[in-house]
Amino acid sequence: MQLRILTIGDIVGAPGRAVLRKHLKTLRQERGVDLVIANAENVTKGSGITAEHARHVFDSGVDAITGGDHVWRRSEAIQLVENDARVLRAANFSRQAPGRGYTVLPTAKGIDVGLVHLVGRVFMAPIDCPFEAGAAAVAALRAKSRVIVVEMHCEATSEKIAMGRFLDGKVSVVFGTHTHVPTADVQILPGGTGYITDVGMTGPYDSVLGRRTDRVLKRFVTGMPSSFDVAEGDARIGAALFTVDAESGRCQEAERVEVRD
Repeated sequence: MQLRILTIGDIVGAPGRAVLRKHLKTLRQERGVDLVIANAENVTKGSGITAEHARHVFDSGVDAITGGDHVWRRSEAIQLVENDARVLRAANFSRQAPGRGYTVLPTAKGIDVGLVHLVGRVFMAPIDCPFEAGAAAVAALRAKSRVIVVEMHCEATSEKIAMGRFLDGKVSVVFGTHTHVPTADVQILPGGTGYITDVGMTGPYDSVLGRRTDRVLKRFVTGMPSSFDVAEGDARIGAALFTVDAESGRCQEAERVEVRD
């Protein structure tokens, strides 16, 4: 039996929520998607997540949400990750942090899928080792599912690629998020793991990483403070679709997916 797993990049503000709501359910039906995982650390006004906006994302057709390094920007996110097993914070946050860094997700086909969320360390705030935390999470999930998906949320492409190689043959999929720029390296690694360095963002591409171009240019050109408001134009869904053999856990197909509004 095959599972088709759609991984969606950082949902940015109202434009990201709107394009997701408009197109995701149709995309799921047309492509026969069994599970949708989306990063939503920027879903609320471009930074953080609230319970209301998490509900919007789920209502649009997403099955699980990951949080990234900005997950705590809204104080109510603490209660959200504590109470909803579908919302993950990174597994390499402190063990004393609220919530969970990995979980098991059911599908309509009766196949459970393990999901692990990790945050990188290169050019990022100090955090525990993602490789050690990732290996421990995968080992814990292995007894529950042959199909395991890992999101690596970080700045450096090298760190994401290293995680893909580290987990190759041990998990079904490793996909990267955080930089908001889609990469052209979707592939199946030698050990059978589907991989992409960054799936891109879900939000306004007429922007600088989802923020108003004029505001960002003001900061770069003048060095003066500027509020980085969320942009509005050219909304797209940035994603990757992986087809996985449920019995072996090996990825069989991998492709980038982009939906324009």
